Amino acid sequence: MENNNFIEFKKERDLGAIITDTFKFIRENWKEYFLSILKIVGPVLLVGVVAMVFYLLSMSDIFEGFEDNPDNISGIFSQVFSWIFIMIFVYVLLYTLLSMTSLYFIKSYIDNNGKPVFSEVKANVFSNIWRFIGLGILVTIVTIFGFMLCYIPGIYLGIVLSLATSIMVFENKNVGDTFSHSFTLIKGQWWNTFGVLIVVWLLLMVLGQAFSVPALIYQLIKMGTIVQDNDPTAIFSIFKDPIYLALNLGSYVFQFILYSIPLISTVFIYFDLNEQKNLTGTIEKIENLGND
Repeated sequence: MENNNFIEFKKERDLGAIITDTFKFIRENWKEYFLSILKIVGPVLLVGVVAMVFYLLSMSDIFEGFEDNPDNISGIFSQVFSWIFIMIFVYVLLYTLLSMTSLYFIKSYIDNNGKPVFSEVKANVFSNIWRFIGLGILVTIVTIFGFMLCYIPGIYLGIVLSLATSIMVFENKNVGDTFSHSFTLIKGQWWNTFGVLIVVWLLLMVLGQAFSVPALIYQLIKMGTIVQDNDPTAIFSIFKDPIYLALNLGSYVFQFILYSIPLISTVFIYFDLNEQKNLTGTIEKIENLGND
């Protein structure tokens, strides 16, 4: 049965069309899309929120420890770094699952003519998680090495490898083939890809910062009140303020959700480049006409 609201991914698009269709896809599929993310990523996101709370509380303990028990300050620092380590581990897993859920949701959307099947999305995510972690480690190492070489190589590699996850999902390649094919696919189109991604990220930065404003305003008001008490160390008690914690955690969760938007944009970029070089969508349409 034909779906009149179906968004065709396998075709060429200019910068404006990619951005427009990204938000159109979210607008028309937001309920199923974010519900899928919540079901798969939600438990890990909850662990991340808890870890962040304990990290902020331990930051407050550092400054209280200077006054109350200076001999145990090394123990307090070790506790802080333990929470930092836990947060890094959780967030790597968190963003890996978010990337996989977003991409496999779109794959199911395409395969089922605009009617994604959650069971397919979930099965693909959990059966391919180790491949994605391996790819993520490789991309991170290469990009960091590029930034060590005077930043510009890091920016170049970051844009090239932004397509890697889409290649792995939609072409089912292994880590090595995915890595090499990223350079082949983007050849001659690096600046166009950079332009799309920079516009999308600037939009997200504005939206993300706007949601951080309440927490920032509350922090400034709270700090002004504390300074009037003539106790400089009391300023760090804000890390234990429940309202401050709630506002910051809300901001974090909102920005985490926003991160899924550039993932959708990279899928449109991938299909745009793939269509320009391989005419995959055009060939499929011709074959389907023949079958009909």
